[in-house]
Amino acid sequence: MNTILCHFIEEVPLIIATDLSLDRGAKNLIKSSSFTIHPNHKVGLVGSNGCGKSSLFAALLGELSPDSGDLAMPTSWDIATVRQETPSLEQSALDYVMDGDTEFRQLEHELEQARITDNGNLEATIINKIDTINGYSLPARAGELLHGLGFLQSQLANPVKDFSGGWRMRLNLAQALISRADLLLLDEPTNHLDLDAVIWLQRWLKRFTGTLVLISHDRDFLDTVIGQILHIEHQRAKLYSGNYTAFERQRREHLAQQDAQYQKQQKEAAHLTAFVDRFRAKASKAKQAQSRLKRLEKLPDLAPAHVDSQFTFSFEEPESLPYPLLSLDKSECGYPKSDHSEQVTILNDVGLTLVPGSRIGLLGRNGAGKSTLIKSLAGELAILNGERYCAQDLKVGYFSQHQLEQLHAPSSPVDHILRAKPALGEPQARTFLGKFGFSGDQALSQVSTMSGGEKARLVLALIVLEKPQLLLLDEPTNHLDLEMRQALVMALQDFGGAIILIAHDRFLLESCVDEFYLVANGRVSDFSGDIDDYQQWLNDDKKQTLKSVKSAELNTDKGLDKKQLRQQQAELRKKSAPLRKEADKLEKKIHQWQEELTKVEALLSDSDIYQAERKSELTDLLKKQAKLKGDIEENEMDWLELAEQIEEMMSVSS
Repeated sequence: MNTILCHFIEEVPLIIATDLSLDRGAKNLIKSSSFTIHPNHKVGLVGSNGCGKSSLFAALLGELSPDSGDLAMPTSWDIATVRQETPSLEQSALDYVMDGDTEFRQLEHELEQARITDNGNLEATIINKIDTINGYSLPARAGELLHGLGFLQSQLANPVKDFSGGWRMRLNLAQALISRADLLLLDEPTNHLDLDAVIWLQRWLKRFTGTLVLISHDRDFLDTVIGQILHIEHQRAKLYSGNYTAFERQRREHLAQQDAQYQKQQKEAAHLTAFVDRFRAKASKAKQAQSRLKRLEKLPDLAPAHVDSQFTFSFEEPESLPYPLLSLDKSECGYPKSDHSEQVTILNDVGLTLVPGSRIGLLGRNGAGKSTLIKSLAGELAILNGERYCAQDLKVGYFSQHQLEQLHAPSSPVDHILRAKPALGEPQARTFLGKFGFSGDQALSQVSTMSGGEKARLVLALIVLEKPQLLLLDEPTNHLDLEMRQALVMALQDFGGAIILIAHDRFLLESCVDEFYLVANGRVSDFSGDIDDYQQWLNDDKKQTLKSVKSAELNTDKGLDKKQLRQQQAELRKKSAPLRKEADKLEKKIHQWQEELTKVEALLSDSDIYQAERKSELTDLLKKQAKLKGDIEENEMDWLELAEQIEEMMSVSS
């Protein structure tokens, strides 16, 4: 976790950009832009790849200075962001995440020194400070964060070095989330998460009380979490009120007005130009011609409105659509061990038939076997038992993250297309690539210089080129920006073959899938609900898992005598005391707000309040009602989570 104190302004807790310009090398990214971000607001930072989002983050972190203008922030703010690198440490995952609370770690160190020097007064003062920042509940809170991000209880004690790159990024995210920062900067936090963790992170960020600036290309995630959009386009950063859907509506209206103004200006300019050209040489009209020429020069420099995406691809109709396309019958899916001594079965008794028009979304916890199923369908993994039927000459479009790594690094996008379809020729290959955003020299640049998003677009282009009858897509939107995601949604909706999709992008799932299958407990089964029902399933499954853990712990504890059990219960009560204290505080606040809300709603039930002369009083009451309802809802969620933690902690003594 990278925590930095920014030294700009102290008086007002705002982020204020005034005529801000940011450059990277010779490229001007943001030009003469002004905006204000208020404390505790949640802002989504959006714009096409390369527009300057990451550079603005660097400026907020103090790593990049404005080329002109000013970016002012409070000097007292702690800023947290997610580390991009994770050292290979022996330190446990839980301890590593707790390092994110730097104030606690500092107090912990000071407490150790006070005890070494036997300074009782100082020790008492430090203990009080730790209690004030809820430091004694930090291990429980760190564990809750890690559970939410998909870690098992048994993994919390594992050293950081034992985790893969994607899981280390989750550790870095948890470290940033626990920091109690005033400003939290998150750049594509969902890229390394599955749908379960995305749903959990949405809930966590909604309750976050600091200021949040979030870069994301997941429109549903943005809609759920944020209340403002900071959009960078044509080198201008503009702040919009509302979530992403509201921003799109406002932007469409703005573009329509801009286009109307542009068309009007073009018409006026054409009229003025025609007059000047016609009468410039006539002495009697020379003054009028000069006057119109000056007016023409003073017309504002309006640009035409750009509403169309640069991505316009579609899947061509397959040459044939056999029935069925692919099926698994009573199949076992899994992996052979590296020494081939035995097999690891992940899924049992899989029965799945794919026909033209099948549109299936796979749901299930991380590690349940969703990717194993797709690899087995694609033929990348041989099934361990059972039958796999594949239609003759079936063309499968298979997308997964490892395919980005299999692109030939020294080759260009054009080289890849011509290698796949030599008959196309370079002009046609470049035209085809233009639909995927590879224009001009981009189509000739080496893959080794390309971003993750560009590689993903190239893999999609190669899939479209093959005219597949079946699409097996494992997280296809990782690294794709919002415009490309929208283009993919449109293309998938018109696709005539079959689709199986794993995605953490809820908008993509809800737009392109007709039915869901649940991968859980080694089985693949129909799931009759939608994503909201899946959230409920996750909650129920978590409770069931907790019950199983409690039962196992109780069986283990049966051998303890009564004295040992009393000691254990006393220790657990002591351990859970900080959480109980925090829960009691929340409960009192919620009760107080509910009493205030009752009074406000009593005033609103009086018909006189709706008289015209009491309009401002009514407005104030409605604002107060909305705020109280929001405060109660958010804090009730916090209280429920604390209650769950206390219940889980005390379960051993049940």
